Formats: sequence, structure tokens, C-alpha cells
Amino acid sequence: MKAYIVGVGMTKFEKPETRDWQYWDMAKEAGNAALADASVAYEEVQQVPVGYCFQASTAGQRAAYELGLTGVPVYNVNNNCATGSTALMLARQFVEGGISDCVLALGFEKMTRGSLGSGSDGGADFRASPVARHYGIMAAAHGFEMSPPTAQIFGNAAREHMERYGTTEAQLAAVGAKNHRHSVNNPYAQFQDACTVDEILAARTVHRPLTKLQCSPTSDGAAAAVVVSDRFVGSHGLEDRAVEIVAQAMTTDTGESFASGTCIDAVGLPMSRAAARQVYDTSGLSAADLDVIELHDCFSINELLTYEALGLCGEGESGKLVESGATTYGGRWVVNPSGGLISKGHPLGATGIAQVAELTWQLRGEAGDRQVPGARVGLAHNIGLGGAAVVTLLRRQSEPGVRPYTDVRGAGRLRV
Repeated sequence: MKAYIVGVGMTKFEKPETRDWQYWDMAKEAGNAALADASVAYEEVQQVPVGYCFQASTAGQRAAYELGLTGVPVYNVNNNCATGSTALMLARQFVEGGISDCVLALGFEKMTRGSLGSGSDGGADFRASPVARHYGIMAAAHGFEMSPPTAQIFGNAAREHMERYGTTEAQLAAVGAKNHRHSVNNPYAQFQDACTVDEILAARTVHRPLTKLQCSPTSDGAAAAVVVSDRFVGSHGLEDRAVEIVAQAMTTDTGESFASGTCIDAVGLPMSRAAARQVYDTSGLSAADLDVIELHDCFSINELLTYEALGLCGEGESGKLVESGATTYGGRWVVNPSGGLISKGHPLGATGIAQVAELTWQLRGEAGDRQVPGARVGLAHNIGLGGAAVVTLLRRQSEPGVRPYTDVRGAGRLRV
């Protein structure tokens, strides 16, 4: 059974405490938008995986109840910054496994201002954190400084990349400049101001070499996606709305994450590389087939590391790649047309689903002023320390006159 996204929705991502709303308000807004986009009633939804990190147990039910009191199963999902894509993966598995025909993946977060601590609870004691092993790698190699832990471990990964490959601070800043420039055309983005490389370099240093304008902010917001089977697509006439989930993979840390003793590996490069390989192997596609990419740029260095993990360039070549313009409009790929986490915002539970919402709009040709011309294949990459990496490959049918859907009689590919 194939799985398709037929509806997506999200709220504008906001600076915490800017808007007077509760997490269930934002979930209602995003969920109803996704259902309306799909022309599907909540009563048709058979399962609801809900992702969040900062609210209490069964907050998923409290949020979903705003959409309806149907008794539908609700699953509360927490996987650090990969929470949203994990909820989406559960939705896909329910559909591909033939368990359900219509599933709503929902993610939200209501956060507090200021930098995150070392774990999803925001605590400062990294020794008691679920990611203590990761921070232990960092402390052994670099010590532990008085800067935000997440910025510190990624900032140290940036230092390692600079020392090993000659990556420059200007190349790191080019990631932030690109993503801030992209967000100007995204009404859902937390920030919509363009910044130059010089402005990013001149911003306040969070943990050298990372400045504030190349670090993702804390954010409030929600996103949702309606995932359905091929037979649901056919029976509801949703062929024009459907975007296929061609392949999806989640990986967690292996010994490779820790064996080198580097922050580059501890922040997830091996996980991302393995997930990408699985998706390419399953789909028969490669980086050369991608048109548009939404990836996890929690810090500018992570975008560079992910270029290498996804096979957009060779090891150590990512700084030159972004500097060349290959990852923006007019280049080989458009990476983070939404503005990415750096500029769009990063409400942990919503991020992975928001990435897929952007790709769905792009593949349908509905992204407005940020539209990537002719986009047919998109890839989402979402990662969380602790750890999990989720890579999702999406495709919009491009062959004229052919629908890659199975109708309710199981007729297979239909020529129209």
C-alpha cells in the first residue's frame, strides 16, 4: 500500500509569548488547515500521532480534541528535534501497513524564550541529560564552556570542520544569509528580513564561530499533514492533491557516532548519512534527482554537514558548495526555500511536519513567490540529538496522463 500526503497546514511560527494562544489553539489552526486542504472531515481520520516535547503526557489528546471528539486513537510522540517527522513516519507506517486509510500527523510546540538546555526539557545539567554521552564526547575534546549547550556542541563541530577542511566563517555565514533571504517570501516564517553575510558575521556570537543569525530560535507553532492510502486517494478524487511518500527512513546512533570522538559525528552526521542511503536505495533515486530540499539547519554548520550526508557534495566540500550558489534559486538545488529553521523558526514538535508542508506546496506548484520552478522531487531531513535522523523523499507525478494511484478495485496505474 502506498502512502500519500493530500493535505497540509501550519500556523505562522512565532517568537514565544508573542501571541496569546495555547498549544491546543495552534494545533487546531494547523489541523483544520490540513483537513481543509485535503477536503477531508476529521470524522474520516482513523489515527492521530501527535508530536511535542515540552507539554505533559496526553497533551496530544488535548490538542486533537479541538478537532473533534471521535474517540480516534491518539499517540503522543517525543523524539527531541525529530519529533514531527517521527509522528509523520508513524502515520505513513499505519497507511503503508494497511492498518488505516486516513491518518492525521500533528505536531506543535509552545516554548519559552531563551536558548535550549542540553535536552528537550531545557535543563542545564548535561550530566543528567539523555544526551550526556554526546556532551561527554564534546567535553573530552573541547571542554565545556559557559554558552548554551546545543550551540556549543554544534559550534565545536563547526570548529572541527574549519580545522579539518578549511571551511571559513564566511561560508558558515553564507548559510544563514541564504536562509534569511529565502524567508522573505514565506508568510509562515518567524523572521522575514534578509541579512547579508557581513551582517551575520557582525551579529552577537553565541558560541564561536556561530553568531545569533545562524542559530535557530525558540518558537511557538504547529503543523499538520493528512496521510492517506492510494485507495483513499482514488475513492475521494484527490489525485490532483496527492504527493507520494516515495521512501522514508529513520536511523539512530550507532558506534560510529562516538568512535571518532568528534562533535561532527556526535551531532548526527553518521545518522543522517545512513538515513539518506536507505531512502536512496529504497527509491532508486539519488541526490541528482532532487529539486528541492528542506533540511535541519538548527545551526549553519548542520546545513553544511547535511549537504555531505545527503551526497550533494563530497566530504569537506560543503562550504564551497553553499558559497557557489548551488543551493539557492538558480543553482543545482534549492535548499530551505522556507527559510529553514534558522529563519522560519523551530518549534520542535512541529518542525519535521512543517518541512513536509513546504515540500508539498512546492511539488504542487503552490509556494507563491518562493516557488522552485518545475519541482517534482523533494527531500526532507529532520534530526534530533539523542538521537534520531529522519529522511523523507516525496514525489509529484510528472508523466502527463498517468496517475500512479490504485483505484478502489485495485486497477493499478490509471491512464486518464
